[in-house]
Amino acid sequence: MTPDAIRFGAATDKKALEEGAVFAPRFDAAGLIPVIAVDDATGEVMMLAWMNEAALRLTLATGEAHYFSRSRNEIWHKGATSGQIQRVVSMATDCDQDALVLRVVPLGDGKCCHTGRTHCFYRRVEVSADGATRLNFIQK
Repeated sequence: MTPDAIRFGAATDKKALEEGAVFAPRFDAAGLIPVIAVDDATGEVMMLAWMNEAALRLTLATGEAHYFSRSRNEIWHKGATSGQIQRVVSMATDCDQDALVLRVVPLGDGKCCHTGRTHCFYRRVEVSADGATRLNFIQK
């Protein structure tokens, strides 16, 4: 199926948006929707990224994750240059359809982050008794 053949519905009211069977993604003022990628095998959160409507259509049409790079202002096929393609197993949306979760199978070397790690959330935020914050590495 081509990306242009993918159509999104329109929720007619709050009940339809929250309880209906129509997929009506709600993009923010910049035309983006946040997406969390989860490793399908481990359940580990791999990354948070953004999609615009075209990236969402490409993802649905190809079965591979496409995101929108805010810094480069362009669509990005995850793994096109690194080999770290994410094959989409399933996609879910939240109650008001303004966020997505992808369950993915990471291909290639199984890494996700540009730092060479399997996921982007490799540091834990900690607060000391005096209120100071610091980051503690949980994955090298």
